[in-house]
Amino acid sequence: MANAQDDDRAEADIRGPLTIERRGAVLVVGLDREAKRNAINDEAIEALDACFSTIPPGVRAAVIHGHGPDFSAGLDLGEMTELDVAAGVFHSRLWHRCFEKIEFGPVPVVAVLRGAVIGGGLELAAAAHLRVSEPSAFYALPEGQRGIFVGGGGSVRLPRLIGVARMADMMLTGRAYGAEEGERLGLAQYLVGEGEGFDKGLALAQAMADNAPLTNFAVIQALPRIADSDPRVGYFMESLVAAMAQGDHEAKARMRAFLQKRAGKTKRPD
Repeated sequence: MANAQDDDRAEADIRGPLTIERRGAVLVVGLDREAKRNAINDEAIEALDACFSTIPPGVRAAVIHGHGPDFSAGLDLGEMTELDVAAGVFHSRLWHRCFEKIEFGPVPVVAVLRGAVIGGGLELAAAAHLRVSEPSAFYALPEGQRGIFVGGGGSVRLPRLIGVARMADMMLTGRAYGAEEGERLGLAQYLVGEGEGFDKGLALAQAMADNAPLTNFAVIQALPRIADSDPRVGYFMESLVAAMAQGDHEAKARMRAFLQKRAGKTKRPD
């Protein structure tokens, strides 16, 4: 099915295996190796690293998607066959540095998932802050059947989403999850109709871009660290971050707007 995320490739800035375009305050980043099911090679990692290292001024959120029917079929195995142990370590750390710039960068990131979300593609999706899935999406970690192990941070991020036992099952047996079960387990926060993922992801990114930048930054930077810390340390960190956020001039302006009934109220979900 045609999708809005594929319609604007001609207008995007094409940087090797990526397309990059600006939609207001949102940066839209597309994996553009459709013939390889958007398998991630070193060139793609370097391009993603460069992209998320230099977020343009005025960008407040980002969307990552895959051109074509798949988000990403994972690591391009053609680049792995000649690596020795030492080179393998450095290769994995290359992925870590790139994905850390997505997870702990200056802006929240939405991943739009459809088709294959496999191996390294799932690791990339897990580095995003929100994930939107279409019904065609399916999730797998076939590393066990390939004789390898996850190397893009999946052993850290994915157990936080689905637990160690489920991740071990996926790697040991080749078990795959469809979109509906994946959303229920936590691999995606949103499940929408086929062809609707990009528009939903863009709308979420635009909504986050309207937040106070300091609040977004605190959610990205502080929340995961608080969740991983000793509760006593976490409570103290929370107090510091809360005081910092509410002391910001934009927060004060937003609170005054709410008190003066110039801001929308939280509504019951439909």
